[in-house]
Amino acid sequence: MISMEFHPKDLPIAKTYDLKDEKESAEAVEDMVNQGFKGKKEGYRVLMPKESKIAKRIGYSVTTGITAGLGQKKEDRDIKYWTYHHDDDHYAIVLIHRDRLTELGF
Repeated sequence: MISMEFHPKDLPIAKTYDLKDEKESAEAVEDMVNQGFKGKKEGYRVLMPKESKIAKRIGYSVTTGITAGLGQKKEDRDIKYWTYHHDDDHYAIVLIHRDRLTELGF
């Protein structure tokens, strides 16, 4: 069994998206899908407001949007993600391809 003793904030990040609402999440999803995940050395971070209703909507929109977008492009959808308490004002989601996690030893 592999030890998962790491924090998602420690993963290498290509780009951080600071989202305020669901509308912004659609643009971020499109950008992440266009940049892709497979073969990337880094993942992506999405910051969301601490307001849990908004954060849940953004989180759902991002995770389902990534899966749908990669599916439409017929790309590998083996993406791992974690949601966590980022700081006093934000929750965050980190998304990264499973292959990269394996390379990093997780």
